[in-house]
Amino acid sequence: MKPTLTPSFREFLPAWLTRQPWFRGGAPASVGFFRFEDPAGEVGIETHVLEAGGVTYQIPMTYRGAPLAGGALIVTAEHSVLGPRWIYQAETDPVWRNELLRLVRENATAGRGSDFAVHGTLLADFADDDVHIELARILTDPAQFDDIVGIVTAGDHHMATIRRRMA
Repeated sequence: MKPTLTPSFREFLPAWLTRQPWFRGGAPASVGFFRFEDPAGEVGIETHVLEAGGVTYQIPMTYRGAPLAGGALIVTAEHSVLGPRWIYQAETDPVWRNELLRLVRENATAGRGSDFAVHGTLLADFADDDVHIELARILTDPAQFDDIVGIVTAGDHHMATIRRRMA
């Protein structure tokens, strides 16, 4: 039997998305997802892609078996095998940040076997504590390239790019 999550992503994500200040309207529908792997195997790391009103959004999340101090909680859910899960906005989780920085530092690809994959491209060396990750929440914004899902910057310097690819 396949493990289940209650409420499921399809149940809580559209409602959460419509409450965000950057949401532009429409009826959200799932487009796909991609997944990173936590090297320690403790934290689930997924980004779900939704479309609403002709706009494509990405929602990176982490899910944990215990609360995360300082994390921005999206929802608590029950996993049929793992038990209670606390699901957070990934940008507030240090495991997501570390995995994203590893991805760009190694020019690696994550998400194979998912609907999408992402690839990090290192443009210059950086110290983890000195960088800011700018997440592209809206992937179809005309001011951005459609395949860029995030940029790593240090001050005014562009250090790395994370691009979306079809898996």
